[in-house]
Amino acid sequence: MAVKNASAVKRHKQSEVRRVKNKAVKSSVRTSAKKYVEVIHAKDSAKAGDLLRELVKELDTAARKGIIARNAASRKKSRMQKLYNATFA
Repeated sequence: MAVKNASAVKRHKQSEVRRVKNKAVKSSVRTSAKKYVEVIHAKDSAKAGDLLRELVKELDTAARKGIIARNAASRKKSRMQKLYNATFA
């Protein structure tokens, strides 16, 4: 068996750890969005407002960490706010 480059092995370990963390954050954002949309369709404005704030916080955190693009986070926040305003205006 060939000898592996130590730095390549370390780099692979690091990328694997990052991949798992990033996957968890993305999953959390998607779950929050689904919960928010369900509450919107149930027409519960108080709970929807709380979930919107939580979703915005998660999107901003993911964008700050570079897990999702800054413009993608802004676009999602805008669409969710638009949905809230259309439902409860």
